Amino acid sequence: MNGTMKAIVKHERGEGAELRQVPIPDIEADEVLIRVKATSICGTDVHIYSWDEWSQSRVKPPYIFGHEFAGEIVEVGDYVTTFEVGDYVSAETHLVCGHCPQCNVGQFHICENTKIIGVDTEGCFAEYVALPAKNLWRNPDTMPTDVASVQEPMGNAVHTVLNGEVAGKSVAIIGCGPIGLMAVGVAKAAGASQVMAFDLNPYRLELAAQMGATTIVNSGKEDPVQAARQMTDGHGVDVVCEMSGNAIAMDQGFKMITNGGRVSILSLPVKPVSLDITNDVVFKGVEIQGITGRKMYETWQQVSRLLHAHQVDLTPILTHHLPLEEFETGFDLMLKGECGKVVLHP
Repeated sequence: MNGTMKAIVKHERGEGAELRQVPIPDIEADEVLIRVKATSICGTDVHIYSWDEWSQSRVKPPYIFGHEFAGEIVEVGDYVTTFEVGDYVSAETHLVCGHCPQCNVGQFHICENTKIIGVDTEGCFAEYVALPAKNLWRNPDTMPTDVASVQEPMGNAVHTVLNGEVAGKSVAIIGCGPIGLMAVGVAKAAGASQVMAFDLNPYRLELAAQMGATTIVNSGKEDPVQAARQMTDGHGVDVVCEMSGNAIAMDQGFKMITNGGRVSILSLPVKPVSLDITNDVVFKGVEIQGITGRKMYETWQQVSRLLHAHQVDLTPILTHHLPLEEFETGFDLMLKGECGKVVLHP
């Protein structure tokens, strides 16, 4: 397809981004071209926009960023047989090699050569995006585009919460950003006996309550470890999902976990974190899991089914819808923590 399109470009090594007219991407034989209907802002995008230490070491401007979206296929490559023009899709954002030791045993989500759409390659903050057909996920026709655009981050929440037993257990969600809020809903749907949400932001704690948290704790006003122990008869929580990336909060998570409990860490601390390994990990017999991305494509099936069956309702956290041109407003809301999920419409 010839012509130009609107796109949000990370234009230089520094804070911010620009809206530009750029060429519509050409596709390879194994790719499709997708007209983006909705694209949502992720915490990773905020890292890139604000130009923190992680983004400085990872991304290479200028390029189009963004990786969460839903859209319609408008062109298919010559080798593509599984999708056709008109299909309504979202995408797994990890581009994997298919031949490393992890890929060879089906652990594609931890491929040692992973590239991420909108981080290492051109992204979807644009009117069109070109992607390999093997990365696409076909959406139910009845799924709203804003909901479909956030399946990728919801997959992170599902992978974090469901990577171990949850039913009948107490679960602590530390950090109520958008993925933490999704994790609250997932834990509730999975049958957790208690879902405790911890954060410093009253706005997001209220959203956590709307997503099904049985208890919300403002960690700036009360001791989160003491609160967790009080709610579990002094034993500590069975499952901790660390979503904050804050060193103090992560240490608190290991102090509130019960003996033999599970700590799943999705967050990305920008600096080394100090933990009491002897007392809070070894003597407790704690299981620690690092969570990266989603299991391809097991997690996508779980996400789609939870949403399609209305077992998880994301409506409370889809708080803002903006045209692509107002992306700066969306990023400002994210940086201030005054939103749930911000969805941009090209």
